[in-house]
Amino acid sequence: MRIAVVAESFLPQANGVTVTALRLLEYLDAHGDEVLVLAPAPSRGEDAVDQYAGASVYRFRSVSLPGYAEMRLSNPRVRTLAEHLRYFNPDVVHLAAPFLLGRQAIGAAQSLDLPTVAVYQTEVPTYARRYHAKQIESLLWRRIEHIHKRATLSLAPSSYACAQLIERGVHRVAVWPHGVDRDRFDPVYRDEALRATLAGPGEVIVGYVGRLAREKQVEDLAALAYLPNIRVVVVGDGPRREKLAQSLPGAIFTGHLQGPDLPRMMASFDVFVHTGQMDTFAQTIVEAQASGVPVVAPARGGPLDLVEPGRTGFLYPPDSLPELARHVRTLTEDAGLRLVMGVAARESTANRTWEVVNAEILRHYTNAVTFNLRDRAQRFRPPRRRLLTR
Repeated sequence: MRIAVVAESFLPQANGVTVTALRLLEYLDAHGDEVLVLAPAPSRGEDAVDQYAGASVYRFRSVSLPGYAEMRLSNPRVRTLAEHLRYFNPDVVHLAAPFLLGRQAIGAAQSLDLPTVAVYQTEVPTYARRYHAKQIESLLWRRIEHIHKRATLSLAPSSYACAQLIERGVHRVAVWPHGVDRDRFDPVYRDEALRATLAGPGEVIVGYVGRLAREKQVEDLAALAYLPNIRVVVVGDGPRREKLAQSLPGAIFTGHLQGPDLPRMMASFDVFVHTGQMDTFAQTIVEAQASGVPVVAPARGGPLDLVEPGRTGFLYPPDSLPELARHVRTLTEDAGLRLVMGVAARESTANRTWEVVNAEILRHYTNAVTFNLRDRAQRFRPPRRRLLTR
């Protein structure tokens, strides 16, 4: 197939939208599909990748999101996007986390009568509430509704996110989860030498991996401060790093890790805690599970599909920090339970590899093409003649 991927975020930005797009491009390239990527340009001085996994990457002028400099926003004209799509002539247009660039792209695709697959990946309206802009939350939900109702088919990474779209009147929706590289994230990378540099004898390592931003609620880890014999390790970087270092004085902050350092660190945790409530999937949870680490996470969003309470970890009611601390304490005090849950966590990812997950996308593309042909036939069906009777 020929697929145009319109990505609201792309390299060199490192986030869930980018990671999912990269794994998709690698899969499509391996299976002989032709791909064009349309994405925002990075900030000045950053490397504007123009090729990835056989796909050409075309960039559009962008500006940074106020208060979130790493996020780039691009709003080209519909006519400009339509010209690129007309020249490439795709079978389907894939919209990765459409919001601004994606909204323009769906208009361009419709002008050319091309089928679109819109992937809902970011709960942008709730971000507004976290960033003290609650007054625009309903406006942002209307934007998401508008985009996904216009799409030929919408995909969501979890049952929770899927239900969000359905509740807002989006009818053609399917669940398309994210995958995990089980070769990269594996318990075999547990490193006792690394653990000795992070924690003292007898200490249990409780880890977090992710962006250090307001919506991730990393400050909730302060609820673990009174637990005995634990060492909190925070992996990642972001605008709230300095503030979090003040509120979590006993924690170790490693900064951003990549390459072999990240799976080595992940496998060296004893317990993984995910604090964010706005993740439509929660990629780091499946990476921790593949690494053989039990997970404690809020019972909202993506974690609901990923964590099986009592088997692979625990879920706590959102914002209930005493429950978060109680579950972590249960795991830190019982090495046998951690071992059993870690094995079950690893097993739970057997059917969540990127190969398995991305194999589903071609079926979704085919469905979108079929839906589009059916819709087109409906639009151009001549009116039925009425029989006149005397």
